[in-house]
Amino acid sequence: MAKFKFSSFLVAAFIMLSVAVTPALAASKAKIDRRVKQTLSDFQQQVRGGDALLKDAAGVLVFPHVTKAGIGIGGEKGDGALLIDGETVAYYQTVSASIGFQLGVQVRSQIIIFLEESALNDFRHSDGWEVGVDGSVALVDLGAGGAVDSRSYDEPVIGFIMSNKGLMYNLTLEGSNIRQIER
Repeated sequence: MAKFKFSSFLVAAFIMLSVAVTPALAASKAKIDRRVKQTLSDFQQQVRGGDALLKDAAGVLVFPHVTKAGIGIGGEKGDGALLIDGETVAYYQTVSASIGFQLGVQVRSQIIIFLEESALNDFRHSDGWEVGVDGSVALVDLGAGGAVDSRSYDEPVIGFIMSNKGLMYNLTLEGSNIRQIER
């Protein structure tokens, strides 16, 4: 039994190391930009009203490929870009860790939309930003027909989590640490 626990610990440690912040292995600008473009295209196809929401946004932070892995102890990491008026202005990385019942690997996309200029400025002028501590992100639960309307949200920052099958529900971004990275 002790052998199994030690092996599980080694596997979990390996997963955590592979998901950990490693700038040398981070995706290139071109790869991030390509993935961001595809993620936004998927979002616009899947979410009615998504086009208008993106146009009205002060800024859009897109993490097109966030990998979460764990065996008891888990980690999550992804690289992305902040777009203002459709143009990339900076690159960011999201990282989080968790403890609890978890097993496996999951890849998802995250889109964080800053609806107010002041929220975007707070984010951009922070030295690392933790969701739920430095700013709140209201995850969107789509209404009937998969439609969204930016006028129906009171929160300055809203978020969407998507898999390759579409929008995902009952997830959270709480505890995600986001920091700007140099490219």
